[in-house]
Amino acid sequence: MSRLSVFFSAFIVLLAALSPAAAEDKTITVFAAASMKNALDEIDAAYTAKTGVKFSVSYAASSVLAKQIEQGAPADVFVSADTDWMDYAISRKTINEPSRVNLLGNSIVLIAPKDSKIDNVTIAQGFDLAKLAGDGRIATGDVKSVPAGKYAKAALEKLGAWQAAEPKFAMAESVRAALTLVARGEADLGIVYSTDAKVEPGVKIVGTFPADSHPAIIYPVAATVTVKGETSDYLAFLRSTAAKTILEKYGFKFLISPTT
Repeated sequence: MSRLSVFFSAFIVLLAALSPAAAEDKTITVFAAASMKNALDEIDAAYTAKTGVKFSVSYAASSVLAKQIEQGAPADVFVSADTDWMDYAISRKTINEPSRVNLLGNSIVLIAPKDSKIDNVTIAQGFDLAKLAGDGRIATGDVKSVPAGKYAKAALEKLGAWQAAEPKFAMAESVRAALTLVARGEADLGIVYSTDAKVEPGVKIVGTFPADSHPAIIYPVAATVTVKGETSDYLAFLRSTAAKTILEKYGFKFLISPTT
């Protein structure tokens, strides 16, 4: 082959590498719990600025995302708001189990619209949520599937408040949907993560549920079995000091020792 031919072939390879199709390959698809949106958007922006890699992110209830991945939805990373749905995904063989890290912790709180007269509620054994709500509604995630709702029900059952309060609940498709109901005044009270309440100016925290009233709130992160090669560096970034700083700013608890 002549030198000119070699040069021409190398030039074609270079053009292919720089083509839009190749650029599109440097996109990581993340399926993440709705409560992660604000913090993860900032983390992803920082990672894009550092590496040029872009993101396609779907936020929804962990239950919805786990089932979408099971049904073949293309995802590289799954961030769940509880261990149950990550365990479910692993049992369906859609997750690369060795990549799993129990990354974050959170807490659940009782919220009300910012102009509500309800304030400073002591949440303890015998807590009467039904009486506090009166004729109003209480919003949370669906207690049968959405992690925030499951945590809420567990806490209320342990505190002896679930049975009376259950008829007053408005079950939302995700914790962020429940947050919106309270912010709009369509529900008088809500049970969401403390991190959700922190980013919504339309609500205020009126009480915090004791940590021992519900299972530990743990957010596991893992790669899927269809993960693209560049995703391993992103997963490492989620465990970094830089990510920890962002996540703690939004109120998450970092459960591991960060990498540099």
